[in-house]
Amino acid sequence: MSNPAETGPPSLRLRERFPLLALIFERLALSILLLFAVSILIFGGLEALPGDFATTYLGQSATPQAITNIREELGINRPMTTRYAEWLGNALHGDFGTSWASKNSVSEQIANRLGNSLFLAGFAAIIAVPLAVGLGMLSVHFRNRLPDKVINVISLAAISLPEFFIGYLLIYFFAVQFGIATFPSTVYAEMGLVERLQAIALPAATLVLVVLAHMMRMTRAAILSVMSSAYMETAELKGLTAFRAIVKHAAPNALAPIINVVALNLAYLVVGVVVVEVVFVYPGMGQYMVDAVTVRDMPVVQACGLIFAAVYIFLNMVADILAIVANPRLRHPR
Repeated sequence: MSNPAETGPPSLRLRERFPLLALIFERLALSILLLFAVSILIFGGLEALPGDFATTYLGQSATPQAITNIREELGINRPMTTRYAEWLGNALHGDFGTSWASKNSVSEQIANRLGNSLFLAGFAAIIAVPLAVGLGMLSVHFRNRLPDKVINVISLAAISLPEFFIGYLLIYFFAVQFGIATFPSTVYAEMGLVERLQAIALPAATLVLVVLAHMMRMTRAAILSVMSSAYMETAELKGLTAFRAIVKHAAPNALAPIINVVALNLAYLVVGVVVVEVVFVYPGMGQYMVDAVTVRDMPVVQACGLIFAAVYIFLNMVADILAIVANPRLRHPR
């Protein structure tokens, strides 16, 4: 009797011989397809909005001829499918066109601001991820005792408060009342590393408080589900302390769901900086996109939306791949 892995189609043979590699290629293909679908939604959704840049730019007193001239200059009067194909082709080459409002290159503006957003999100992630995992393990260790209850109450409070409210609270206490906080300014690009860290202290603290609680609670839930396994009871019977059993046995086996929730929250850090950047007037991608929305600068909004979507999809793909690597059972789904 022949082996299906030798006589089946190439995709089946690849999956049987190299299951990990096949799953990675599958996740990569799905991510590219999803990003393509998202690009259609971004472009089509913005096109479906009422009004356009010409009427907003010229105001209510604009003449029909002036509106027509601007639409012809910007190419808005061309078919939507033609403009989408041209926009997507240029975006694949890193060219997002020219801003309608400022006449500057959108790619250059994004290059200047994307680094600021990634720096803010990365600094927040460096603090939030190990703190969330550590607090989750600590909460499991002191399950149903006072430390666990305190951590749960604080995490529920943090989840219940929106990020803009947390940001304003931090501003009120640390900037207004105590005067110990600084803010990003127009010369942010000229600051040194220490000055930048001081400038992003409050925005980063806001992001940490927003994502910390969710990551901590998911870490706690994942470890608790593993703690009920028979091998955990065996580890305790062998004489391992409870905390050492959690660190050595429970946490590694709960790694896959922890990786997923961490990656999702990292994606939120990058995409969710929009509100935080507006609250703190931070010179990043979020502030740039909000400023463009107010004047209906479509090339900027489309570029920012596509980049945010690409980052979110990429981090989710990485989370899937890391979860598959960490849990061999996921390589052979039933």
